[in-house]
Amino acid sequence: MASAAEQLAANMSLGSFSKATELHKRLWFTLGALIIYRLGTYVPVPGIDASVMAGLMTRAGGGLLGMFDMFTGGALRRMTVFALAIMPYISASIIIQLMTSAVPALETLKKEGDSGRMKLNQYTRYLTVLIAIFQAYGVAIGLESQNGAVLNPGFFFRLTCVVTLVGGTVFLMWIGEQITARGVGNGSSLIIMAGIVANLPNSVASLLELGRTGGISGAAIFMFAAMAAGVIAFVVFMESAQRRVLVQYPKRQVGNKVYGGDSTHMPLKVNVSGVIPPIFASSLLVIPGGIASLAANHGYGWATTISSLLGRGTILYLTLYAALIIFFTFFYTAVVFNPEETAENLKKNGGFIPGIRPGSATAEYFDRVLGRLSFIGAGYLVLVVLVPEIMMEHYNTSFYLGGTSLMIIVSVTMDTVTQVQSHLLAHQYEGLIRKNRGKSRLK
Repeated sequence: MASAAEQLAANMSLGSFSKATELHKRLWFTLGALIIYRLGTYVPVPGIDASVMAGLMTRAGGGLLGMFDMFTGGALRRMTVFALAIMPYISASIIIQLMTSAVPALETLKKEGDSGRMKLNQYTRYLTVLIAIFQAYGVAIGLESQNGAVLNPGFFFRLTCVVTLVGGTVFLMWIGEQITARGVGNGSSLIIMAGIVANLPNSVASLLELGRTGGISGAAIFMFAAMAAGVIAFVVFMESAQRRVLVQYPKRQVGNKVYGGDSTHMPLKVNVSGVIPPIFASSLLVIPGGIASLAANHGYGWATTISSLLGRGTILYLTLYAALIIFFTFFYTAVVFNPEETAENLKKNGGFIPGIRPGSATAEYFDRVLGRLSFIGAGYLVLVVLVPEIMMEHYNTSFYLGGTSLMIIVSVTMDTVTQVQSHLLAHQYEGLIRKNRGKSRLK
């Protein structure tokens, strides 16, 4: 008689997918939400000359503004209601998570379960609004400093710009949460990926046009294609790589029956933090560069120096980028995986790692293994992000062809596909249970 797992594997087909109506609803909801997001990236902020803004982005788009424009899906270049995108929400999430480790009251909330998590999410939303107001006001002041960018400068334009941009960010934050709850995949990550994917064809066309006009050699184009294929393959390999920890459960006798004595494996991903470190590092790196650029427009000499030092491809830029990626790799791994809690749960369930004493010794073992995995994961992220970055700076190509964008696309796609498979398996389990109940009733 086939096992339940074998029956599920045999039934995993297009036919089973067509019967998963709940999964269909989730997929359509996700697609609809992303379409609404992309439509919003073409709704302009009132009172701005779009041609002047496009020229400004063309002149400065190769630096940190270009990176920010990549995360906004081109909305910043067009100066639309989603020009800030979901980046203030990501910045707020970083700050709240950092404070959770430093502030005892927030750490207590984190341990309270669902109620504590809801309060932390509420604090993140409030902080998102504050950050968005600050950034929107900075954008309004920066636009007014550009000749001809604003049709009617003044208080009313600043107010309109702030309200519009903050409203766009809050709306995107809400859409992201709805996708996570009612759709498939992580809403924030899917929104960022949708913006990158939407502008990727234009970047490829621009690269081919450079090759046609002689601006870049055919060998360089082939090298970019090989690099993209290599990055995608490497990301798929590393995101699938696991360290499998053997867990043993002792035998125990209840009456005449013997239970336990089984062994299983606890899979620990090599890159536990996923695509979060590059996104967090990019969002934080944009802040000092944006402030310096804004101050430089007002004639501050020191700001011009900082802006040039933080330019794309500079030693300081690459060093800070790598340092932030490494920091967030270790930090986020510590946030999502608690060695003490995991060791305690194993002890309660009677499980143990062969050769390791239960309790604190097991927690120390997990901590040691995670440290090594995080070291490998951080090195992988830095390599994938910075090597293409150096090549792009040398050939002056778009951010959309870089390691960060490719890694976001691949990682988010893999995560979304995994969730689709999970929903499909859940549907298969429900069908199998109903079938077995029907057989038992006939008997």
